[in-house]
Amino acid sequence: MPIYEYICQECQSPFERIVLSKTERIACPKCGSKRHTMKFSVVNTAIKSGGDTAQCGMGDVCGMDPSTCDRCG
Repeated sequence: MPIYEYICQECQSPFERIVLSKTERIACPKCGSKRHTMKFSVVNTAIKSGGDTAQCGMGDVCGMDPSTCDRCG
């Protein structure tokens, strides 16, 4: 069951929904509006390195050693 992210066009609140069917009508939990825009979702994954996960200096879990990662630099 995929989880989709939306932004309400009426109150601008972000929300997520598990969608069971493409014909399901999604409503904003804050205002009840059925007018929304689907957001682009970013997948969050952790890469294991040597049995441990390193915390990236940029706030992402990247699995890299912060002393050698060009993103953490």
